[in-house]
Amino acid sequence: MEQKSDPKRILGHVFALFSVVVWGSCYVLTKNLLNAGFTALQITPIRLALAYVVLLCMRPKFQKLPAKDELIFVLLGLFGGSVYFFLQNTALTYTYAANVSIIICLTPIFTALLAWVFSRGNERLGKYLWLGSALAIAGVVLVVLNGSLHFHLSPKGDILALAAGISWAVYSILIKRYTETMDGFLITRRVMFWAFVTAVPLMLLTDGMPNLAPLFTDWKVLLSWLFLGILGNAVCFALWNISFVRLGVVVTNNYLYGSPFVTLLVGWLLLGEPISWMGLIGAVLITVGVILAQRK
Repeated sequence: MEQKSDPKRILGHVFALFSVVVWGSCYVLTKNLLNAGFTALQITPIRLALAYVVLLCMRPKFQKLPAKDELIFVLLGLFGGSVYFFLQNTALTYTYAANVSIIICLTPIFTALLAWVFSRGNERLGKYLWLGSALAIAGVVLVVLNGSLHFHLSPKGDILALAAGISWAVYSILIKRYTETMDGFLITRRVMFWAFVTAVPLMLLTDGMPNLAPLFTDWKVLLSWLFLGILGNAVCFALWNISFVRLGVVVTNNYLYGSPFVTLLVGWLLLGEPISWMGLIGAVLITVGVILAQRK
């Protein structure tokens, strides 16, 4: 019988916690790039390119796939990469980093609903899902209000954040079959490749090539880029996969619900974004609601 003090399990918890701290901080550091003059469309490909190079160094191996599967990976690159990051980054231009982080925490609920739709009703949605959804939605309202008695923010950012969550849910449904048969590093790298390929034309047709000089002349911009590409995309995906093996998917995914608290704290420390008791209560409601929705 495996003991709870097993060093491998303890290290799995450390890896999962580290990943959530990094991911919760990514929203804030993305805002640093936005403030430096990069647009949402320009941030996406430079982040994906760095992640691909790092993943290639971590696993310099290639695998040929049938045309049908390659097409699925193009969609994965869109929903899990270029479209997802575009929606997420654009949302940050209209609302607080904490709002984006917390609203996207509704993704597990979107995923459950999509799984039910695509299973044609074979996957039941129990009472805990609806109760958890209600609590989470109430939490979103409190977070958006964040101490005010009226909605003082433009709804654009919050709607875009919701769209990003739905995009990630679609990605999660599509990628499930491949995680059971392919190497996790190769899956992630292939997704990053197609995400980059689909993001570049979108960037060139709209905002054009960014001025890359700040990436190498402004240390804050450079650190933000390295943090997002290396830690946020490449390293944490690897650590997250290790945690899956050592803790199981359910236990590992539970750490995701700590992400809103990380973002609230980092946004307050680095950007001076306000935190109200209403926002904190909303964060708790979303966290409790999403966890409750996972119960059978």
